[in-house]
Amino acid sequence: MTGFTFDTPGSIRVEWGGAARLGALMADWFAARSVLIVTDAHLHRSGVLDPAKASLAAHGFAVAVFDAVVADPPEALIGACVAQGRAAGADVVLGLGGGSSMDVAKLVAVMLAGEQPLSELYGIGRVTGPRLPLVQVPTTAGTGSEVTNITILTTGGTTKMGIVSDRLYADRVLLDAALTVGLPPQQTAATGIDAMVHAIEAYTGRHRKNPLSDIFAREALRLLARHLPTACRDGTDRAAREGMLLGAAMAGQAFSNSPVAAVHALAYPLGGHFHLPHGLTNALMLGPVLRHNMAAAAPLYAELADVVGAPGSGPVDQRAQAFVAAMEDLMDRSGAPRRLRDVGVPEDSLPRLARDAMLQTRLLQNNPVPVDEAAALALYRAAF
Repeated sequence: MTGFTFDTPGSIRVEWGGAARLGALMADWFAARSVLIVTDAHLHRSGVLDPAKASLAAHGFAVAVFDAVVADPPEALIGACVAQGRAAGADVVLGLGGGSSMDVAKLVAVMLAGEQPLSELYGIGRVTGPRLPLVQVPTTAGTGSEVTNITILTTGGTTKMGIVSDRLYADRVLLDAALTVGLPPQQTAATGIDAMVHAIEAYTGRHRKNPLSDIFAREALRLLARHLPTACRDGTDRAAREGMLLGAAMAGQAFSNSPVAAVHALAYPLGGHFHLPHGLTNALMLGPVLRHNMAAAAPLYAELADVVGAPGSGPVDQRAQAFVAAMEDLMDRSGAPRRLRDVGVPEDSLPRLARDAMLQTRLLQNNPVPVDEAAALALYRAAF
């Protein structure tokens, strides 16, 4: 066996309704008593945070809320959040929301505790300073950001860059699927497919794939494939919501150790240029990239066919095709858009998207089959 490392957050707690007693949990976890909640305005206005805020206050926490997080968070947002955290004297950071809120919370916890400027953090393993205690509570079942050591920011106008460091792993993660009950069907579909892409790319990556990441990826994909149609059809189904949230977290643990690849590399420019939700952009590119990778990944796709319950039997190539067909059927049943033209992406933008995708070298080098600019353009055209 080739040696490998598998990293993960300090602790994960699964508890339906756990956010309503977050104060008791955090009082037991930390001596710190001044918490900065990082979230978005919609969640704050909707009242989703109210039980957690009340519980924190009841257990002696001073609570400040930064609610200006937006999708594809820009660099300036980090500075604003750090400034509010410093003004509040925050000594613990709580990311409560979707992937963007949790990504911001990771960096803010680092920057509140240390002196490194943001510009020095981009890349792999470049965070050297300390960070404040960090708790992550997701409200969507998709990004897996609660359990990963990765933050993605929008730099400049449209380009996305990543910060990867083990210091970004949370101390504590709370998976409370009750927080996901209000998620609309289309968002449930997009975030769920995002999580499935994480599992698939972790399972088929060229670098750092290992026996533990494989276990997490397979079980994540099994849970997500089983529960996504129900969660989209009936968002109040507790078993479906719990299965989706656990599956998304397990997929996050898989890809945090065995990184994602070309689906994400091609999805990022779509989000950067057209401000489409990350889960949706992954869903749009999944089918074309699966077919592109077939030459190298067919044996692994054949194994995943059994995981998602694809019908039929036969040789490896046949089972691999059955897996791709099963994934496309699952996306169709979830109601997620399937074509770039359906979400307002113009055909004349495809060459620019292909050029921008080439900047995602960290991801492209992990793809089972090489993707150059010509191949990227062909994949965007296949998705169009």
